Amino acid sequence: MTTPSVSDDRQPTHELSVDPRLVRGPLKGYHHVTHVLLADRTWIKCREPRAEILWFDRRCFKSEEELLRVLKKHDIACVPDVVAIGGTDFQGFIEGRTVGARRWWSSRSVSDAIFDQLVDVFREMVRIRPHMLQAERRCEPEDRPEDGDTDGFLERLIVFMEEQVYERNRPQFEGLFRELGVADESFTRLRKAVSGLTSRPFCLLHADLHRKNLIVDPRGRLWVIDWELAMVGDPLYDLATHLYLMRYPAWQENRMTQEWCRVVERVHPGSSRGWEVDLSRILEFKRAQSVFTDVIRVALKLREQAEFSWVGLPAAAARLQRILTAAAEPLGLENVPAHKQIMAALVRWHRESDTVVMNASDAS
Repeated sequence: MTTPSVSDDRQPTHELSVDPRLVRGPLKGYHHVTHVLLADRTWIKCREPRAEILWFDRRCFKSEEELLRVLKKHDIACVPDVVAIGGTDFQGFIEGRTVGARRWWSSRSVSDAIFDQLVDVFREMVRIRPHMLQAERRCEPEDRPEDGDTDGFLERLIVFMEEQVYERNRPQFEGLFRELGVADESFTRLRKAVSGLTSRPFCLLHADLHRKNLIVDPRGRLWVIDWELAMVGDPLYDLATHLYLMRYPAWQENRMTQEWCRVVERVHPGSSRGWEVDLSRILEFKRAQSVFTDVIRVALKLREQAEFSWVGLPAAAARLQRILTAAAEPLGLENVPAHKQIMAALVRWHRESDTVVMNASDAS
Protein backbone atom coordinates (compact mmCIF):
# COMPACT_ATOMS: atom_id res chain seq x y z
CA MET A 1 0.00 0.00 0.00
CA THR A 2 1.34 3.45 -0.88
CA THR A 3 2.04 6.45 1.26
CA PRO A 4 -0.27 9.02 -0.37
CA SER A 5 0.63 12.58 -0.92
CA VAL A 6 -1.48 15.67 -0.59
CA SER A 7 -0.94 19.43 -0.39
CA ASP A 8 -1.03 21.06 3.05
CA ASP A 9 -4.20 22.98 2.14
CA ARG A 10 -6.04 19.77 1.26
CA GLN A 11 -9.63 19.40 2.36
CA PRO A 12 -9.64 17.27 5.56
CA THR A 13 -10.77 13.66 5.12
CA HIS A 14 -13.78 14.02 7.41
CA GLU A 15 -15.20 16.85 5.25
CA LEU A 16 -15.36 14.75 2.07
CA SER A 17 -18.66 13.14 1.10
CA VAL A 18 -17.63 9.48 1.35
CA ASP A 19 -18.92 6.28 2.86
CA PRO A 20 -16.86 5.66 6.05
CA ARG A 21 -16.91 1.94 5.25
CA LEU A 22 -14.88 2.67 2.11
CA VAL A 23 -11.99 4.36 3.90
CA ARG A 24 -8.68 2.58 4.47
CA GLY A 25 -6.45 3.85 7.22
CA PRO A 26 -5.21 5.80 8.95
CA LEU A 27 -1.80 4.77 7.66
CA LYS A 28 0.90 6.54 9.66
CA GLY A 29 4.00 7.54 7.70
CA TYR A 30 6.93 9.54 8.98
CA HIS A 31 5.57 12.92 7.87
CA HIS A 32 1.87 12.23 7.32
CA VAL A 33 -1.22 10.32 8.37
CA THR A 34 -2.83 8.88 5.26
CA HIS A 35 -6.30 7.70 4.29
CA VAL A 36 -7.20 5.88 1.09
CA LEU A 37 -10.85 6.36 0.22
CA LEU A 38 -13.43 5.84 -2.49
CA ALA A 39 -14.96 9.14 -3.60
CA ASP A 40 -17.05 9.61 -6.73
CA ARG A 41 -16.23 6.01 -7.74
CA THR A 42 -12.49 6.78 -7.68
CA TRP A 43 -9.92 5.51 -5.19
CA ILE A 44 -7.92 8.50 -4.00
CA LYS A 45 -5.25 9.25 -1.41
CA CYS A 46 -5.66 11.88 1.27
CA ARG A 47 -2.68 12.79 3.40
CA GLU A 48 -2.71 15.08 6.43
CA PRO A 49 0.62 16.36 7.81
CA ARG A 50 1.66 15.20 11.27
CA ALA A 51 2.06 18.47 13.12
CA GLU A 52 4.55 17.08 15.62
CA ILE A 53 7.09 16.00 12.98
CA LEU A 54 10.09 18.17 12.06
CA TRP A 55 10.61 18.78 8.34
CA PHE A 56 14.23 18.71 7.21
CA ASP A 57 13.89 18.74 3.42
CA ARG A 58 13.85 21.62 0.99
CA ARG A 59 10.66 21.93 -1.03
CA CYS A 60 10.62 23.51 -4.46
CA PHE A 61 7.07 23.27 -5.83
CA LYS A 62 4.06 24.70 -4.06
CA SER A 63 1.61 21.96 -5.08
CA GLU A 64 2.58 18.36 -5.70
CA GLU A 65 -0.68 17.79 -7.57
CA GLU A 66 -0.02 20.73 -9.89
CA LEU A 67 3.45 19.34 -10.61
CA LEU A 68 2.01 15.90 -11.39
CA ARG A 69 -0.47 17.43 -13.84
CA VAL A 70 2.45 19.11 -15.63
CA LEU A 71 4.41 15.86 -15.74
CA LYS A 72 1.40 14.04 -17.19
CA LYS A 73 1.24 16.65 -19.96
CA HIS A 74 4.85 15.82 -20.77
CA ASP A 75 4.05 12.10 -20.94
CA ILE A 76 5.78 11.03 -17.73
CA ALA A 77 4.06 7.67 -17.38
CA CYS A 78 5.19 6.56 -13.92
CA VAL A 79 3.36 9.22 -11.87
CA PRO A 80 -0.11 8.87 -10.28
CA ASP A 81 -3.14 10.45 -11.92
CA VAL A 82 -4.63 13.58 -10.37
CA VAL A 83 -8.41 13.84 -10.02
CA ALA A 84 -10.51 16.84 -8.96
CA ILE A 85 -13.27 16.10 -6.46
CA GLY A 86 -15.34 18.86 -4.91
CA GLY A 87 -12.98 21.50 -6.24
CA THR A 88 -9.93 19.85 -4.66
CA ASP A 89 -7.15 17.90 -6.40
CA PHE A 90 -6.30 14.40 -5.16
CA GLN A 91 -3.83 11.80 -6.32
CA GLY A 92 -5.17 8.50 -7.53
CA PHE A 93 -4.35 5.47 -5.41
CA ILE A 94 -1.84 2.98 -6.86
CA GLU A 95 -2.72 -0.55 -5.81
CA GLY A 96 0.41 -2.62 -5.30
CA ARG A 97 3.44 -3.17 -3.10
CA THR A 98 6.50 -1.09 -2.44
CA VAL A 99 9.86 -2.25 -3.76
CA GLY A 100 10.90 -2.64 -0.13
CA ALA A 101 7.89 -4.74 0.87
CA ARG A 102 9.23 -8.21 0.17
CA ARG A 103 10.95 -9.99 3.01
CA TRP A 104 13.94 -10.87 0.87
CA TRP A 105 14.71 -7.22 0.10
CA SER A 106 17.40 -7.29 2.80
CA SER A 107 19.60 -8.71 0.02
CA ARG A 108 19.33 -5.08 -1.20
CA SER A 109 19.33 -5.96 -4.89
CA VAL A 110 16.27 -5.45 -7.07
CA SER A 111 15.03 -7.67 -9.90
CA ASP A 112 16.04 -6.97 -13.49
CA ALA A 113 12.44 -5.99 -14.29
CA ILE A 114 12.42 -3.31 -11.59
CA PHE A 115 15.97 -2.23 -12.38
CA ASP A 116 15.16 -1.64 -16.05
CA GLN A 117 12.08 0.40 -15.15
CA LEU A 118 14.10 2.51 -12.72
CA VAL A 119 16.56 3.30 -15.50
CA ASP A 120 13.56 4.31 -17.58
CA VAL A 121 12.39 6.65 -14.80
CA PHE A 122 15.74 8.46 -14.96
CA ARG A 123 15.49 8.61 -18.75
CA GLU A 124 12.07 10.25 -18.52
CA MET A 125 13.13 12.78 -15.89
CA VAL A 126 16.31 13.97 -17.62
CA ARG A 127 14.32 15.03 -20.69
CA ILE A 128 12.19 17.41 -18.56
CA ARG A 129 14.12 20.68 -18.79
CA PRO A 130 13.60 23.63 -16.40
CA HIS A 131 11.53 25.70 -18.85
CA MET A 132 9.07 22.81 -19.22
CA LEU A 133 8.07 22.83 -15.54
CA GLN A 134 5.33 25.45 -15.54
CA ALA A 135 4.24 24.84 -11.96
CA GLU A 136 4.19 27.39 -9.15
CA ARG A 137 7.38 27.40 -7.09
CA ARG A 138 7.92 27.93 -3.36
CA CYS A 139 11.50 29.15 -3.59
CA GLU A 140 12.30 32.73 -4.51
CA PRO A 141 13.98 33.41 -7.89
CA GLU A 142 17.20 34.46 -6.15
CA ASP A 143 17.30 31.05 -4.48
CA ARG A 144 17.41 29.27 -7.84
CA PRO A 145 20.87 28.74 -9.40
CA GLU A 146 21.32 29.21 -13.12
CA ASP A 147 20.92 26.18 -15.35
CA GLY A 148 24.18 24.22 -15.20
CA ASP A 149 25.47 25.84 -12.00
CA THR A 150 25.97 22.57 -10.12
CA ASP A 151 28.12 24.21 -7.44
CA GLY A 152 25.38 26.78 -6.83
CA PHE A 153 22.75 24.06 -6.69
CA LEU A 154 24.61 22.11 -4.00
CA GLU A 155 25.41 25.32 -2.11
CA ARG A 156 21.68 26.12 -1.81
CA LEU A 157 21.15 22.68 -0.25
CA ILE A 158 23.99 23.30 2.20
CA VAL A 159 22.55 26.71 3.10
CA PHE A 160 19.16 25.14 3.73
CA MET A 161 20.73 22.48 5.96
CA GLU A 162 22.77 25.07 7.83
CA GLU A 163 19.95 27.56 8.38
CA GLN A 164 16.77 25.49 8.51
CA VAL A 165 18.10 22.36 10.23
CA TYR A 166 21.20 23.25 12.26
CA GLU A 167 20.59 26.88 13.21
CA ARG A 168 16.85 26.52 13.75
CA ASN A 169 17.38 23.61 16.14
CA ARG A 170 20.55 24.96 17.75
CA PRO A 171 18.89 26.09 21.02
CA GLN A 172 17.81 22.54 21.81
CA PHE A 173 20.58 20.47 20.23
CA GLU A 174 23.78 22.56 20.20
CA GLY A 175 25.24 20.75 23.22
CA LEU A 176 24.57 17.33 21.71
CA PHE A 177 26.08 18.33 18.36
CA ARG A 178 29.15 19.72 20.11
CA GLU A 179 29.72 16.50 22.05
CA LEU A 180 29.53 14.57 18.81
CA GLY A 181 32.19 16.81 17.25
CA VAL A 182 29.89 18.86 15.02
CA ALA A 183 30.00 22.68 15.12
CA ASP A 184 29.79 25.78 12.92
CA GLU A 185 33.14 25.04 11.26
CA SER A 186 31.77 21.70 10.04
CA PHE A 187 29.97 23.58 7.27
CA THR A 188 33.21 25.27 6.17
CA ARG A 189 34.86 21.87 5.92
CA LEU A 190 31.90 20.44 4.05
CA ARG A 191 31.90 23.23 1.48
CA LYS A 192 35.60 22.68 0.86
CA ALA A 193 35.06 18.93 0.43
CA VAL A 194 32.29 19.20 -2.17
CA SER A 195 33.21 22.32 -4.16
CA GLY A 196 34.36 22.35 -7.76
CA LEU A 197 31.60 20.31 -9.40
CA THR A 198 31.50 20.01 -13.18
CA SER A 199 28.70 21.89 -14.93
CA ARG A 200 25.77 19.74 -16.08
CA PRO A 201 22.45 20.82 -17.67
CA PHE A 202 19.60 20.90 -15.12
CA CYS A 203 16.50 18.77 -15.31
CA LEU A 204 13.62 17.47 -13.18
CA LEU A 205 14.71 15.64 -10.01
CA HIS A 206 12.54 13.47 -7.79
CA ALA A 207 15.13 13.82 -4.99
CA ASP A 208 13.68 11.02 -2.84
CA LEU A 209 13.81 7.84 -4.93
CA HIS A 210 13.89 5.15 -2.26
CA ARG A 211 12.14 1.79 -1.95
CA LYS A 212 9.01 3.02 -0.18
CA ASN A 213 8.38 5.59 -2.90
CA LEU A 214 8.49 2.93 -5.62
CA ILE A 215 5.26 0.95 -6.11
CA VAL A 216 4.92 -2.18 -8.22
CA ASP A 217 1.32 -2.80 -9.34
CA PRO A 218 -0.19 -6.29 -9.91
CA ARG A 219 0.95 -6.19 -13.55
CA GLY A 220 4.56 -5.57 -12.53
CA ARG A 221 4.54 -1.92 -13.61
CA LEU A 222 6.64 0.50 -11.56
CA TRP A 223 5.11 3.75 -10.26
CA VAL A 224 6.89 6.61 -8.50
CA ILE A 225 5.03 8.39 -5.70
CA ASP A 226 5.72 11.21 -3.21
CA TRP A 227 7.00 13.97 -5.50
CA GLU A 228 6.82 16.61 -2.76
CA LEU A 229 10.63 16.96 -2.65
CA ALA A 230 10.95 17.25 -6.44
CA MET A 231 13.14 20.07 -7.69
CA VAL A 232 15.06 21.39 -10.66
CA GLY A 233 18.79 20.81 -10.57
CA ASP A 234 21.87 18.69 -11.18
CA PRO A 235 20.83 15.28 -12.61
CA LEU A 236 23.78 13.60 -10.87
CA TYR A 237 22.30 14.64 -7.51
CA ASP A 238 19.25 12.48 -8.21
CA LEU A 239 21.43 9.46 -8.99
CA ALA A 240 23.54 10.02 -5.86
CA THR A 241 20.47 10.36 -3.66
CA HIS A 242 18.97 7.20 -5.18
CA LEU A 243 22.16 5.19 -4.61
CA TYR A 244 22.49 6.51 -1.07
CA LEU A 245 18.91 5.61 -0.14
CA MET A 246 18.67 2.26 -1.95
CA ARG A 247 21.84 0.72 -0.48
CA TYR A 248 22.35 -1.51 -3.50
CA PRO A 249 25.01 -4.22 -3.34
CA ALA A 250 28.21 -2.93 -4.97
CA TRP A 251 27.71 -4.81 -8.25
CA GLN A 252 24.21 -3.42 -8.76
CA GLU A 253 25.22 0.09 -7.72
CA ASN A 254 27.95 0.02 -10.36
CA ARG A 255 25.51 -1.29 -12.93
CA MET A 256 22.95 1.42 -12.10
CA THR A 257 25.63 4.11 -12.40
CA GLN A 258 26.73 2.86 -15.82
CA GLU A 259 23.16 2.49 -17.10
CA TRP A 260 22.25 5.94 -15.78
CA CYS A 261 25.20 7.48 -17.62
CA ARG A 262 24.21 5.72 -20.82
CA VAL A 263 20.56 6.82 -20.85
CA VAL A 264 21.02 10.41 -19.69
CA GLU A 265 23.76 11.02 -22.25
CA ARG A 266 21.55 9.65 -24.99
CA VAL A 267 18.65 11.95 -23.99
CA HIS A 268 20.61 15.07 -23.07
CA PRO A 269 24.37 15.04 -23.79
CA GLY A 270 26.48 16.41 -20.95
CA SER A 271 24.13 15.23 -18.20
CA SER A 272 26.71 12.80 -16.81
CA ARG A 273 29.75 14.98 -17.46
CA GLY A 274 32.34 14.66 -14.68
CA TRP A 275 30.46 11.93 -12.82
CA GLU A 276 33.65 9.96 -12.11
CA VAL A 277 34.75 12.64 -9.61
CA ASP A 278 31.51 14.38 -8.72
CA LEU A 279 29.43 11.35 -7.74
CA SER A 280 31.62 10.67 -4.74
CA ARG A 281 31.49 14.35 -3.74
CA ILE A 282 27.70 14.44 -3.80
CA LEU A 283 27.57 11.18 -1.85
CA GLU A 284 29.80 12.84 0.75
CA PHE A 285 27.23 15.62 1.00
CA LYS A 286 24.45 13.07 1.52
CA ARG A 287 26.42 11.43 4.35
CA ALA A 288 27.00 14.80 5.99
CA GLN A 289 23.34 15.72 5.55
CA SER A 290 22.36 12.58 7.46
CA VAL A 291 24.37 13.73 10.48
CA PHE A 292 22.41 16.96 10.87
CA THR A 293 19.01 15.39 10.35
CA ASP A 294 19.48 12.04 12.08
CA VAL A 295 21.11 13.36 15.26
CA ILE A 296 17.91 15.30 15.90
CA ARG A 297 15.58 12.51 14.81
CA VAL A 298 17.37 9.83 16.83
CA ALA A 299 17.44 11.98 19.96
CA LEU A 300 13.76 12.85 19.69
CA LYS A 301 12.80 9.24 19.02
CA LEU A 302 14.32 8.25 22.37
CA ARG A 303 11.74 10.55 23.95
CA GLU A 304 8.84 9.56 21.71
CA GLN A 305 6.99 7.95 24.60
CA ALA A 306 6.27 9.54 27.98
CA GLU A 307 9.66 8.43 29.32
CA PHE A 308 13.17 8.25 27.93
CA SER A 309 13.79 4.95 26.11
CA TRP A 310 16.68 3.43 28.01
CA VAL A 311 16.12 0.17 26.15
CA GLY A 312 16.54 1.90 22.80
CA LEU A 313 19.61 3.89 23.86
CA PRO A 314 22.34 1.41 22.76
CA ALA A 315 20.87 0.98 19.27
CA ALA A 316 20.38 4.75 18.91
CA ALA A 317 24.02 5.38 19.84
CA ALA A 318 25.20 2.68 17.44
CA ARG A 319 23.24 4.27 14.62
CA LEU A 320 24.71 7.71 15.28
CA GLN A 321 28.21 6.23 15.46
CA ARG A 322 27.74 4.69 12.00
CA ILE A 323 26.42 7.96 10.59
CA LEU A 324 29.26 10.00 12.09
CA THR A 325 31.88 7.54 10.86
CA ALA A 326 30.48 7.70 7.31
CA ALA A 327 30.56 11.53 7.37
CA ALA A 328 33.88 11.94 9.18
CA GLU A 329 35.82 12.99 6.08
CA PRO A 330 33.52 15.68 4.61
CA LEU A 331 32.80 17.16 8.06
CA GLY A 332 36.45 17.00 9.13
CA LEU A 333 35.77 14.90 12.22
CA GLU A 334 39.17 13.86 13.56
CA ASN A 335 37.79 11.44 16.13
CA VAL A 336 34.36 9.87 16.07
CA PRO A 337 33.11 9.39 19.65
CA ALA A 338 32.99 5.85 21.00
CA HIS A 339 29.67 4.09 21.49
CA LYS A 340 29.67 4.72 25.26
CA GLN A 341 30.48 8.41 24.73
CA ILE A 342 27.53 8.81 22.36
CA MET A 343 25.20 7.10 24.82
CA ALA A 344 26.41 9.43 27.58
CA ALA A 345 25.92 12.46 25.30
CA LEU A 346 22.33 11.41 24.54
CA VAL A 347 21.58 10.94 28.25
CA ARG A 348 23.02 14.38 29.08
CA TRP A 349 21.00 15.95 26.27
CA HIS A 350 17.86 14.31 27.65
CA ARG A 351 18.48 15.52 31.19
CA GLU A 352 19.45 19.04 30.12
CA SER A 353 16.37 19.26 27.89
CA ASP A 354 14.20 18.24 30.85
CA THR A 355 15.83 20.94 32.95
CA VAL A 356 15.14 23.59 30.31
CA VAL A 357 11.50 22.52 30.12
CA MET A 358 11.15 22.59 33.93
CA ASN A 359 12.75 26.04 34.19
CA ALA A 360 10.45 27.37 31.49
CA SER A 361 7.46 25.99 33.37
CA ASP A 362 8.63 27.61 36.64
CA ALA A 363 9.10 30.96 34.88
CA SER A 364 5.59 30.89 33.51
